[in-house]
Amino acid sequence: MFIVFNPALHFIMKIPVAIVEDNHDIRMALEEIIEMSDSCMLAGSCINGEEALVKLPVLQPQVVLMDISLGGINGIEVVRELKLQYPDVLFMMCTIYEDDEQLFEALSAGASGYILKKTPPGKLLEAIQELVDGGAPMSSQIARKVVAAFQNKKTGNPQNGAALDVLSKREKEILEMIAKGLLYKEIADALFISTETVRKHVRHIYDKLHVDNRVEAVNKFYGR
Repeated sequence: MFIVFNPALHFIMKIPVAIVEDNHDIRMALEEIIEMSDSCMLAGSCINGEEALVKLPVLQPQVVLMDISLGGINGIEVVRELKLQYPDVLFMMCTIYEDDEQLFEALSAGASGYILKKTPPGKLLEAIQELVDGGAPMSSQIARKVVAAFQNKKTGNPQNGAALDVLSKREKEILEMIAKGLLYKEIADALFISTETVRKHVRHIYDKLHVDNRVEAVNKFYGR
């Protein structure tokens, strides 16, 4: 069984992160980013899906950086199986792909975030922190694909405007930034407010729209 993360220890405990990546160089680079971080610790690494299914329950990570293309059992299948057994574990797909079908399949399987491997180290660590804070980080390229998919569904949907009427002007502003793929820190900097204030606004947005995460909020925003 995975260790249950205690929010009370959030500021004194490092986030245990596991990596599932079959490319040696990329895996080593990700390991180095995590090991050099002040906020994260490396719980361990796996080189394929088969190993991940066995080792991740033993490693007990809070966050898993999961590659998609793993040869045998792919990353999406690993997420789908382990998320059912360990719903509290946060899976973030870390991939070179921007493929629409794989994106939505990964989110449907239980992934809470989806970023590209070319994401700079600082942004990657911010995304991990945002994931732990309850967000669903996506790189801007991925977020644009999600937005485009939702926009294709919104034409003629009268419920879209009605749903947004419950949000304040600032909440709508923040939701638009979320839809563009901005992280909490980037939203805070753009609006000259604290990251904690952004988190509070996001929680209010989720409550008002009756959703649980970024993807569902953007979905509702575009009236899918």
